[in-house]
Amino acid sequence: MKVKRIVANINTKDITAAKCFYQDVLGLDLMMDHGWIRTYGLNEEMGIQISFASQGGSETSTPDLSIEVDDVDAALEEMKRAGFPIEYGPVNEPWGVRRFYVRDPFGKLINILAHDH
Repeated sequence: MKVKRIVANINTKDITAAKCFYQDVLGLDLMMDHGWIRTYGLNEEMGIQISFASQGGSETSTPDLSIEVDDVDAALEEMKRAGFPIEYGPVNEPWGVRRFYVRDPFGKLINILAHDH
């Protein structure tokens, strides 16, 4: 047996609210829409990871999701332009990531990050 995918499921009565944050700002594709569930993602290989944390690092709250992007500053500007509240950062962390925290339309704390290269 081999794990092929791990999917985060966020419970909400308004699934349409995800479009602006996850599709319009972050650029994910709408991969599935059954009316009661919409799945956003990319049709490219993604690593399978699941993390368990006692805090978010640097004594921050543990984020609900971490999303790695290629350009944190561009993502930050898009989030601000769309009106999503930034709650931490941007900051270069000592473990080699640049990141910020933002709230999605469902109140989930999202860690947007890029690894230093």
